[in-house]
Amino acid sequence: MANTAKKGRILLTGATGLVGRALMAALTNRGYGVNALSRNKQHSMLPDVRFFQWDVFANNIDRGCLDGVTAVIHLAGENIAALPWSNKRKRLIRDSRIQSILLLYELIREQKEHGVAAIVSASASGYYGNRGNEWMTEDKPPAADFLGQTCGDWEHAVGEGRKLGLRTVSLRSGVVLSADGGIFPKFADFIKKGLGTVPGTGRQWMPWIHVTDAVTMYIFALEHNGIHGIYNMAAPADITFSQFVRTIAEELKKNLWLPNIPQFVLKAVMGQMSEMLLSSTRMSAEKIQNAGFQFRYPEIKAAIGSLTPGL
Repeated sequence: MANTAKKGRILLTGATGLVGRALMAALTNRGYGVNALSRNKQHSMLPDVRFFQWDVFANNIDRGCLDGVTAVIHLAGENIAALPWSNKRKRLIRDSRIQSILLLYELIREQKEHGVAAIVSASASGYYGNRGNEWMTEDKPPAADFLGQTCGDWEHAVGEGRKLGLRTVSLRSGVVLSADGGIFPKFADFIKKGLGTVPGTGRQWMPWIHVTDAVTMYIFALEHNGIHGIYNMAAPADITFSQFVRTIAEELKKNLWLPNIPQFVLKAVMGQMSEMLLSSTRMSAEKIQNAGFQFRYPEIKAAIGSLTPGL
């Protein structure tokens, strides 16, 4: 495949995920080539996208994935919402994030002539846990629960790249809203069927970001050398879970008939995974805004309105 990339190549992990697919397209549209790492053989119709295989748990990686690469965007990790959190599942969630970045650093350390200058990694709002009405700025400590400790260890592992002379960035993402997957189409489908309801009290704060802004923020962090360390990835307009569900219902012109789902029911059905719906996390976007980032969808109504036509 001819290399027509104008801005160099980016190594992208998690390229087949919800954000990864959108980011891969955005990078190529912006003039980057993409080397994408995947567990399975993949082919792309996008220009200047090359797929490489790796197996994190077998410690195997195609060494050619670093060819021509100037930066890494690291999104790889097991889906935290895919299955109940058994002990085995929790190990997979944690190790898939941490072992993968350590495997990449091992490869970078071995390839003395690499051109990698920066690592931009995902993290998650689960770092903060259930913090009520308190504003979460990036200097807060992690929650003492599974997600908090996992995110904290993940960010620490990413930060080890500084010892290799790399600029490292971790973006703590709120709930990514997209018509192509994730939480939004699930709730919209329930509401369209007359089964819409609110988990828990509905008063818990839900950090969120439109997929377009998430993709743009990754590219912003990639292209601005002054961006380093930890940043929250959440829209500046904070909302409760009740506001989220009711905004979808308003856009779909549907009523919510059912009562809220009690916390004990969610915990009985979902176990620890219910924390994702019940935790109250109010994230500040001030740091990334002060760095110059501008949100296309800072308000939830416009964000939901942009997504409902795609359902």
